[in-house]
Amino acid sequence: MSTVQSEVLLEARIAEKAGVEVDHVRDVFTEYGLPLVISPARPRSLHVHRLRVAGERTGDVEPGPFETSLSFGPGLTALVASNFRGKTSVLELLTWCLRGTPRSEMQNRVRGWLHHVDLDATVAGEPMGFRLDLSEGEITSAVVLTGSDIASLAGVRAPDPGRGITALLRASSTDSYAEQIAGLMLRRMDLQPLVNSFKETSTQTHGWPAYFGAVYLPAGGDKALLGEVTSNGLPGRLLQVFLDLPAAAALTRVKTVHDVRVAEDKARRTAAAAEAAERASERERLEADLARAHEQLSRLLPGDGEDASLVDLANDAVQLARALADAQDEWDEASRVFRRARTERQQAAKLLNDVTENATARLLFHGLNPASCPRCDKDIDDERRRLEQHARTCAVCAREVTGDDEEPQEITAEAQERLKISTTIEAAAKETLERAEANVDRLTRQLEAAQGQLRRAQSAADLPARLTAQENVLRLEGALSVFREPEVPATDAAEAKTIKILAAAADLLEQDSKAAADALFKEVNKEIAELATSFGVPSLQSVSIDRGARLRIYPLGSKQEWFKDQTAGARLRLRIAVVIALLRVGRRYGVSTHPGLLLIDSPKSEEMQSADARKLFTELATVAAESDLQVVITTADFDLAGATLPADTIRQAEAGASLW
Repeated sequence: MSTVQSEVLLEARIAEKAGVEVDHVRDVFTEYGLPLVISPARPRSLHVHRLRVAGERTGDVEPGPFETSLSFGPGLTALVASNFRGKTSVLELLTWCLRGTPRSEMQNRVRGWLHHVDLDATVAGEPMGFRLDLSEGEITSAVVLTGSDIASLAGVRAPDPGRGITALLRASSTDSYAEQIAGLMLRRMDLQPLVNSFKETSTQTHGWPAYFGAVYLPAGGDKALLGEVTSNGLPGRLLQVFLDLPAAAALTRVKTVHDVRVAEDKARRTAAAAEAAERASERERLEADLARAHEQLSRLLPGDGEDASLVDLANDAVQLARALADAQDEWDEASRVFRRARTERQQAAKLLNDVTENATARLLFHGLNPASCPRCDKDIDDERRRLEQHARTCAVCAREVTGDDEEPQEITAEAQERLKISTTIEAAAKETLERAEANVDRLTRQLEAAQGQLRRAQSAADLPARLTAQENVLRLEGALSVFREPEVPATDAAEAKTIKILAAAADLLEQDSKAAADALFKEVNKEIAELATSFGVPSLQSVSIDRGARLRIYPLGSKQEWFKDQTAGARLRLRIAVVIALLRVGRRYGVSTHPGLLLIDSPKSEEMQSADARKLFTELATVAAESDLQVVITTADFDLAGATLPADTIRQAEAGASLW
């Protein structure tokens, strides 16, 4: 079936199941960037060819400059050296180049020895040269090269366009290299980030490092069957991706979007219901408080008609008191205005007298009559003013006043006009003040009368309680009058349709994936059991793995067990068997997309007897050769490697010497 046909078929099936138009299905899938095409993934082979490390070792063991190259052939390559002599570091360096970061931190002392790390590898059929320059354990410069074939990259550390060698990426720091490698490898390996819902409110994304967990196998003590992370269903996700179960990747993304949308809709409704309950409780409390306030007021109010007006009298007294306070404020302001107007009128009268009698005053008329120096604010004393009138010196600056007194009449007329204006303003201010005083007197008399009525109506001892009760009633009635009822959340038809479409899509993709898995997993289970038995897992009758990468173990004559309950050695052997089974069955059906590279660190250290280790090494070398699988394995057991592996597969250091 063509891609177009499969796309049309899938969208039509989803539309039919959800009871919507096909266009609505397309709109939803487009909005969230979801695929409507279930196409097989391209091969994702990953093979390493050569690792070169150079630097300067410090310490007691072989100090000084070093440069070492290690080659890796097809099938199995064993790294053999004494403990703490660089075997695991080689795996970590391979991981650093290919993954972007080491799986675990190498010792700072060891990282500090390195100046250059070069790796030649083939990624999804493309030759790549990873070139790292380091200082004090951190990347200072990195480049990933590509060329026509893997041989053309040998010994090359920089782009050479003349030979067809170009750069795929450049980085100048450890963090930059990690970020860029993650993106490059996802693209070249045709992988999508693993996205899952997180706490049903958001999404969590796992990139290339999570996939690499199926290449560099965890230690036997780890509980995950595949990868390094057991949470969020990642082992199952890796299994489905590397077996390329139809619709597995699309199913995960659709379910993630569906779960988040459902969770957000549920949260919105839950919040609305909680608010409604809270508002209802608040209304009930206000109504109960109002009933108690009415009861309290009724107990305080007498039954006769005369005293029943006490509240009205009290309200009148309160209003009069407020009005009197406002009137007092107006009187205070009018008094200030009047005093200021009177002062200005007095100054204008004095100024008129001065300009009439004194020529100096007329010359200084437009400077008016400052009370202090305009620069330093020092008051101008009487002596300076006397000298200004009699000695013709300015009272501000003490300079002699010179000039012609040619327009005495105009100056006198202007001074008279100023006096006239200030007199008018003073009269208006006085009139305003008198009105304010009359208003204060009137309100004072009215307040005294109202207070007298209150005293006559009821004793002062009962009044505060009645006023408090009345205010409480008014306050609660006001609160209820403006009480905001909760809004019923409107049904979002578009959101409901989106969730319905996503649910239908997830259900259909789940069915497709399960149907494909049922057929494949029968053969996968058989392969796992046969391989695990050949690797030395004892008393094994059969196994059963599901799409969630949950592995059941059925020992001979015993009840079912789980993978996580096995010994560390058995877990490691089962983990290897699972990966190889995926490769074998997947390639048999043309759906295998595991990279075909395994890194295994010191399997004999995982509680494994020598006889079992020999069986594992022998069988693993045979299976790797038969399955087009590349395995890089480490051991400190020189005899084990020599007895079980061909000589050309062993990269061995002298006893006690460093591997690099």
